[in-house]
Amino acid sequence: MLFIDPSSHDIGRSTTSAPAAFTPSVRWGMALDAEDFQLSPTASSEVFSFHMLGSGSRMLPSYWDLRSRIFCEEQHLFEDSDRDELDASAYPIVAVSHSHARAGEAVGVVRIVELSPRLWQGGRLGVDADFRRHNQIGKGLIWKAVTTAHGWGCDRFLATVQRQNVPFFRRLHWRSLEQLDIRGISHHLMEADLSYYRPSLERRPIAQAA
Repeated sequence: MLFIDPSSHDIGRSTTSAPAAFTPSVRWGMALDAEDFQLSPTASSEVFSFHMLGSGSRMLPSYWDLRSRIFCEEQHLFEDSDRDELDASAYPIVAVSHSHARAGEAVGVVRIVELSPRLWQGGRLGVDADFRRHNQIGKGLIWKAVTTAHGWGCDRFLATVQRQNVPFFRRLHWRSLEQLDIRGISHHLMEADLSYYRPSLERRPIAQAA
């Protein structure tokens, strides 16, 4: 989720997850490693890439804007802002488009936060409305979130998932723990099967983005 900034060129290099035909490069001032194109154990794409954002990343305004558009303007889950106390210690992640029309833009978001030692939670998962036909964006964001936390010592990874998205998460090796009502919308508290999500080699940053 790190570091798409040139200063972090040595982060996120994993030879085990690289598509065979991909050559690392730099685009729009962002370092793109082979691991960034990993969507799942069985699929990879050069259409989108997935990155954690450091505190000085130029993509942070786009991250906050997309979150606001999805959770405030579209879903009306929040009135003025969807930011909360968890954002102070959360690690933001974006999906970046590589298509010609919107190349270099953030088209998906998620955050991860360590609630207590080795217990992690994902949240604020969303995809730009123009890109929702590409279900690999959601899959890639989930994969990036869970494998990164797993690499940082996560023993359990949880998320609250809107009811209509529960089947999608189950296909990605998550199980439902309980049903919840959040802001009048039905959710499931779900847990990832960490045996499916191998630990990433991405380094944990010293300072989180805020």
